[in-house]
Amino acid sequence: MIKMIAIDLDGTLLDNNKKISPRNKAALAKAKAQGVKIVLCTGRPLRAIRPYLEELQLKEAGDYSITFNGGLVQKNDTGEVMAKSTLSYANVKELIALAEALELPLDVVSDEIVYVLPTDPNHESIYAKLNPLLHFEPFTTAALTEDLLYNKAVVAFEQSYLDQQLAKIPAALNERYEIIKTRDVLLEFMPKGVTKAYGCQLLAQHLNITAAEVMAIGDEENDLPMIEYAGLGVAMENAVPMVKAAANVVTASNTDDGVAQVVEKYVLQ
Repeated sequence: MIKMIAIDLDGTLLDNNKKISPRNKAALAKAKAQGVKIVLCTGRPLRAIRPYLEELQLKEAGDYSITFNGGLVQKNDTGEVMAKSTLSYANVKELIALAEALELPLDVVSDEIVYVLPTDPNHESIYAKLNPLLHFEPFTTAALTEDLLYNKAVVAFEQSYLDQQLAKIPAALNERYEIIKTRDVLLEFMPKGVTKAYGCQLLAQHLNITAAEVMAIGDEENDLPMIEYAGLGVAMENAVPMVKAAANVVTASNTDDGVAQVVEKYVLQ
């Protein structure tokens, strides 16, 4: 029996216009009414998903989200952080040096603030276009300090150039960070071991829910760990091949109410 549904946003719950369809909304409302925990699981900060939480009526006591790709587990009503894992100041300095060497723009996310760093003046970050609800501050690397919060670092740029430079990242860095593309134009650096599966596991333990009682739905590479963790891992029809290969079930696409279809089939009574 499914007791928790962890759902990715872009390419999964949201259509190509970043909207939640009426059928998806209705299916999730019915699942919540049955006592199932509906958990948005995203790389975004809580602030950037608040409109969706309100639309889905997921801002009550007992509602949770997993943000920063598993880096934070939070209560939706208060924003209280129940568990967190962040980058260190030394990590950020190392990633700045990497971005400078690869001529890539680097943004560092600190809760709901994004520090826009001048790692390469010839390549401007497009992260603000991807997450307009966040607050962006131009920041010098010298202004970064030990006492600041660093949730994750991101590179947001045009796909072909990003992929070209991504191939140049030293393999040794994979031993220190989770390095993953969350969209075709977005590369993210998280603390090693921090994935959506990590966040799902922490929340499930808090709720006394086993992995077998979790459904996870996603489409991108960063969704792969939670799909492998969940008792019922679901890939969207539009998912990348590695996610489809790992999933127990492949549902319809994000433009064809794929979330609703799988929830109706496996959860609703």
